[in-house]
Amino acid sequence: MSWGTELWDQFDNLEKHTQWGIDILEKYIKFVKERTEIELSYAKQLRNLSKKYQPKKNSKEEEEYKYTSCKAFISTLNEMNDYAGQHEVISENMASQIIVDLARYVQELKQERKSNFHDGRKAQQHIETCWKQLESSKRRFERDCKEADRAQQYFEKMDADINVTKADVEKARQQAQIRHQMAEDSKADYSSILQKFNHEQHEYYHTHIPNIFQKIQEMEERRIVRIGDSMKTYAEVDRQVIPIIGKCLDGIVKAAESIDQKNDSQLVIEAYKSGFEPPGDIEFEDYTQPMKRTVSDNSLSNSRGEGKPDLKFGGKSKGKLWPFIKKNKPPPPPPASASPSAVPNGPQSPKQQKEPLSHRFNEFMTSKPKIHCFRSLKRGLSLKLGATPEDFSNLPPEQRRKKLQQKVDELNKEIQKEMDQRDAITKMKDVYLKNPQMGDPASLDHKLAEVSQNIEKLRLETQKFEAWLAEVEGRLPARSEQMRRQSGLYDSQNTPTVNNCAQDRESPDGSYTEEQSQESEVKVLATDFDDEFDDEEPLPAIGTCKALYTFEGQNEGTISVVEGETLYVIEEDKGDGWTRIRRNEDEEGYVPTSYVEVYLDKNAKGAKTYI
Repeated sequence: MSWGTELWDQFDNLEKHTQWGIDILEKYIKFVKERTEIELSYAKQLRNLSKKYQPKKNSKEEEEYKYTSCKAFISTLNEMNDYAGQHEVISENMASQIIVDLARYVQELKQERKSNFHDGRKAQQHIETCWKQLESSKRRFERDCKEADRAQQYFEKMDADINVTKADVEKARQQAQIRHQMAEDSKADYSSILQKFNHEQHEYYHTHIPNIFQKIQEMEERRIVRIGDSMKTYAEVDRQVIPIIGKCLDGIVKAAESIDQKNDSQLVIEAYKSGFEPPGDIEFEDYTQPMKRTVSDNSLSNSRGEGKPDLKFGGKSKGKLWPFIKKNKPPPPPPASASPSAVPNGPQSPKQQKEPLSHRFNEFMTSKPKIHCFRSLKRGLSLKLGATPEDFSNLPPEQRRKKLQQKVDELNKEIQKEMDQRDAITKMKDVYLKNPQMGDPASLDHKLAEVSQNIEKLRLETQKFEAWLAEVEGRLPARSEQMRRQSGLYDSQNTPTVNNCAQDRESPDGSYTEEQSQESEVKVLATDFDDEFDDEEPLPAIGTCKALYTFEGQNEGTISVVEGETLYVIEEDKGDGWTRIRRNEDEEGYVPTSYVEVYLDKNAKGAKTYI
């Protein structure tokens, strides 16, 4: 089966067909090119999608990704990023192995096709020229034969006419002979050209055209094979990345299988555990019995003798449990050993007395020892304005420990960074000392001193936070009021807000349950009275007390005591379960009444006489 023999007369159709084949090849190249663009676009969109859902650096969102389900999601995003990379590989391989290769082949194919059809047209023009020569010699031979016949007829006519001279007859005879000779020559020439044309025509249809068409056929078959190979390559490029894509998908499955719901539940506990103990049962209050004496008539000894401090919450929080009230801090822990006078959950915050605000200010103006409640007002106002204590004392114990540990770790990193910088400066100074031409060693002294100063500051800061951390973890005793002042945290602590000024105290546990209308009025007057009564005189001692149990005062306003320690009493229990004591001029605060045994001086100013 050959185009040269079967399609010897279809030159024009073959020319159109081969041009169509090249168009198909270029169309396929365009198809592959658009596929590569789609792959690149898809990969870009996948990468953008993965980037969009990645947690931001140093953000709260990044902190939330400690759960196994969130980690699995991050792994999925990373695998999708690799998945996108494989689509980029597909695009690159198709561009290099198909598009570039086929584009070069199309140019070669066009050149080969042009050369083959040029040879075909050349052979065609040659056979047409031979045909024209044959036609020309044939017409000349025909014309010469006709002229020879006419000349012969004219001679015979002249020879038969008796009136024509002999000379005319001879002339006609010679002319007839010449025409006959010319006809014979034309015949010979026509015969020669005819033989030549037949030979050329045979060569054209049996040699030249078959050879040319055979080349065109081979060219077309190579094009068909090439486009088939390109289609195989197209599939192989996809097949090559399937194992890697499979690994990406396996990675997603593995990440999903790594999710541990129990671990996530434990992380939630670690993240939100407060460290407080739940409150105990509230004792039954029997209103059928005669009412006990009011808070102002209640004696410290009776309160302790009965062993039943007032368990009612003050202000608007009455009847609610402290873990669900954001404004209330927990009561102090019970003593280490059981005592008949100690309640299971310790004393509660002092009770708020609903009295008119005007009455409280009148009492304040007539009683100077009660000035300190406005200091509490100032600290309470700073807390309400959003001030965050440096030692995180506003947080529950467990959360505070975590925050302090995080702060210590950050400071240690800063110290290490500064130490590395100091080492680098020291090495540079040594180089300058050995090679003065490289620089002045003295120019680094200021920088070295600055770095050393920074290291010292960071170390002091670290020690401060480590002390707080040790306090939370129970390794060190609680800080005293003097330590708080030295650390600069006395006014920035999570101080309790104003309690009932008529009771001449603030709540040691930081609770504040005053009504909003009263609070707004106190806010206005706080700044006016604060400066006037800033330098108050210390309260006089009204007796002594002995600590029955060890108490670690971790809340603002409380003080730590050790079992067996003797201290001064400067304010008795007002019925809220707290007694104000003093160790020395700089250390004073509240302790639970059930933790101490009080010995009041009946002659002291402010001491009540108990029946």
